[in-house]
Amino acid sequence: MAFASPAAELGPLGTAGAPPRVASPLIDRLRVGSLWLVTAISGFVLIEPAPYEFMIMLSALVFVATGLGLRPGHLPLLLMLILYNIGFASSLVPVIELDNTARWTAVSCFLSLTTLFFALALAEDTARRADILLRGYIVAAVLTSIIAVVTYFKLVPGWQMFIVALRASSTFKDPNVFGPFLVLPGLIVLQRLMFGGLRGMLFNGAIALLIAAGLFLSFSRGAWGHFAASAAIMLFLTYVTTRSPRERLRIIVFAVLAGVAIAGFIVALLSLDAVASLFKERASLVQNYDAGHLGRFGRHILGGLMIFDHPLGVGPLQFNKYFPEDPHNSFLDAFMAGGWLGGFTFLALVLVTLVIGFRHVFARTPWQATAIATYAAFVGEVGESYIIDVQHWRHYYLIMGMIWGFAVAGRVASLRVGRPVAEPATAAVSAPSWPLRRAAVASAGPAHYSPPHVGA
Repeated sequence: MAFASPAAELGPLGTAGAPPRVASPLIDRLRVGSLWLVTAISGFVLIEPAPYEFMIMLSALVFVATGLGLRPGHLPLLLMLILYNIGFASSLVPVIELDNTARWTAVSCFLSLTTLFFALALAEDTARRADILLRGYIVAAVLTSIIAVVTYFKLVPGWQMFIVALRASSTFKDPNVFGPFLVLPGLIVLQRLMFGGLRGMLFNGAIALLIAAGLFLSFSRGAWGHFAASAAIMLFLTYVTTRSPRERLRIIVFAVLAGVAIAGFIVALLSLDAVASLFKERASLVQNYDAGHLGRFGRHILGGLMIFDHPLGVGPLQFNKYFPEDPHNSFLDAFMAGGWLGGFTFLALVLVTLVIGFRHVFARTPWQATAIATYAAFVGEVGESYIIDVQHWRHYYLIMGMIWGFAVAGRVASLRVGRPVAEPATAAVSAPSWPLRRAAVASAGPAHYSPPHVGA
């Protein structure tokens, strides 16, 4: 991944080398308050357009009106998002009169813009703004998990609207979206448990179990695997980025205890007959709709062969005109809905994000622990995107934008103090303890930091 020259990278375009502008307390409260609201309501998407869409537009207006700098480090992201959506628009033209095709393309473009917005917003005052975003995200995860639990066990009237195919979907239309939505806040809470003190253990433990219940009751195999893989990646990266033997031992002990606690919690849930019967069905690695010539994985092969015959794709939402169901593979969907331009650009966007995110998790920044958790969640999301369509998952674009924002902010901060952005993977770096120690590299904005909490 090539960045612009160091001289140009030191500040927003047109103000190279200039420090971030200091906002008044009122403007600052408007900014961080709008960020908190964006993620706090991000789980309530039963209706579309959802409140999230209106809130993120309002937040973007607040930031643009009060100063939002585009840095050279953002340009690769901007270019890939433009090409990605040009691919969709080109593939849309022949089918634009068909139902929902134009709407689907417009939504894809809008969500791409949210990635850019988060990347821009987190390039300054990074640790604090990331903390605010994650506080709101945890609130959303807690509320939606509560709704999932009480409606799954039919404890409130009208529970039917929150259940899909006997699975908890909470305030989402699909349990396969609800489950993955809980992964990143779940990882952040695990970090708080791992590095926090005894005082918050009961509170954070209760939140962790509540999120685990929502995740489990979604009965999404992809979400289960996503969380397990992301948690393992997070623990591994945390282990290798600390030089302290004591903290490494703490990570190992925590991993064992957390695994035992989650296993015990799942066993307790399985003692309920309704849960156990559905779990037995969903725990199978391959379902009947996965196998066969036209099953999920069969469609992946046949759809992949179609790519060579349709350089402009077949158009948004048209794959199921050729096969019984949608592709359930985000990479294949990008090629089918956006042609070669959209497909290859989406692949490049994912790969570049993985590379810059991995490089940045070894950087000594005040937000290193958050960057590790976010990157781990994104890796799991990329893996899950092979078996499901994530193009319209709001949190997918949030996580991607956060990774780009962290990377750009780390690049700018390191150049200001004349240090490399990241240590080599083999080097021992300071432990991302919780709360994080003050790093030598200052944030591009105010350097204060606190772990994500539930409250605003």
